[in-house]
Amino acid sequence: MKPVYYLAVDIGASSGRHILASMDNGRMTIEEVYRFDNGMINDNGNKLWDVDSLFANIIEGMKKCKELGKIPVSMSIDTWAVDYVLLDDNDKCIGNVYGYRDERTDGMDEEVYKVISEKELYKRTGIQKQKFNTIYQLMSDKFIRPEQLKEAKTFIMLPDYFQFLLTGVKASEYTNATSTQLVNPETKQWDYELIDMLGINRNMFMELKQPGTILGELTDGIKKIVGYNTRVVMCASHDTASAVMAVPTVADNVLYLSSGTWSLMGTELLKARCDEKSQVCNFTNEGGYDYRFRYLKNIMGLWIIQSVRHEFEDRYTFEELCKEAEKTDYITSRIDVNNKCFLAPENMTEAIKSYCNNNDLIIPDTAGEIAAVVYKSLADSYADTVMQIEKNLDITYDAIYVIGGGANAGYLNQLTADSTGKTVVAGPAEATAIGNIMAQMIADSVFKNLKEARACVRDSFDIKRFEQKR
Repeated sequence: MKPVYYLAVDIGASSGRHILASMDNGRMTIEEVYRFDNGMINDNGNKLWDVDSLFANIIEGMKKCKELGKIPVSMSIDTWAVDYVLLDDNDKCIGNVYGYRDERTDGMDEEVYKVISEKELYKRTGIQKQKFNTIYQLMSDKFIRPEQLKEAKTFIMLPDYFQFLLTGVKASEYTNATSTQLVNPETKQWDYELIDMLGINRNMFMELKQPGTILGELTDGIKKIVGYNTRVVMCASHDTASAVMAVPTVADNVLYLSSGTWSLMGTELLKARCDEKSQVCNFTNEGGYDYRFRYLKNIMGLWIIQSVRHEFEDRYTFEELCKEAEKTDYITSRIDVNNKCFLAPENMTEAIKSYCNNNDLIIPDTAGEIAAVVYKSLADSYADTVMQIEKNLDITYDAIYVIGGGANAGYLNQLTADSTGKTVVAGPAEATAIGNIMAQMIADSVFKNLKEARACVRDSFDIKRFEQKR
């Protein structure tokens, strides 16, 4: 029987990939068919996304499917959260597409709090304060490009924008929209009253759709370019929401760590926790598949080590950095990985050294020493977060499920097991793409529901276990 293929286009902040999936004797198989680099460009001090280049790479990856003779019956796109495109009344992009690390949001939190207090905003949305949240980006638009904001007829987040270019259908997907800090966790729709309070045009915002919604087929122009037609289906388009779908267990009350450029640690709840205790600990209640809430904390993740690696001119693979770090048991310095100085420094290595110097810590020098500081600091941050989650929810967890690219970081996973005292279950590494595909397969009746799809993931991919050594 000829395989049926599903295409996940998974675009992260540093790279993108096209993953084809099919079923073989009840197991999911995946194949990477195209990969490309990504990153913010610096334009006169502004950190921007080159959306035209990103879309060109989406098309190139789709063409690769044709070359391989593996035409997907459907496809979907996921990306990181919070960033967006403004469209005019001709559906053309207005102005720059800013990246979340741009400094234009500096001070915008205080402008928002002139309208609504930080405490009330959290109670209303349940979303963790991050200076780059969309609410602060839109407030920045009011100050630095008010005419463009006034001209805008449509607000559309990045995966929805790319799918609009493919299909001609504009729509907004729920999970990614929740990261804006403009969605009501009770109604699961835009908080129009809040939007009005902020003085933003409510008519820009489209009704939110659930993952699994079929947008339509490719436009005639795109069909001609890629050489075939396919359905475009909404996945959980916030990459973390897709990744969490692929946690390889059918158990409830699971603790997960989505480990990539960012580390997202949390659990799934059926109702958002917008209480003061959660706010003080800076937890967020992001929307998930099937209206589950991802009660989690954003932790600066492998972005730090990715930056360090580039600054050593990519002489080391990540595996080699881990091996070098393992040789440095004498390193005791720790950094606060969530300190704003690590968000977008000119030089990450120097930022780490400066932090250690300013805090009277031993200053790391070699690549291995710097990597050890980063990895050990991440593990300690994970341990602190586990304790906060368990205290806030009055639940004790036996294991942490590590999904995403960090599942391959054996050294970090062992440090995490040691620092938390929990069993670390690592894999699958391509969790985001797999979750993207799961939503498509559920929509296509391959699986009945999320639980059945997770059971398939558990049985289809290699999973490693790490136990506490000390």
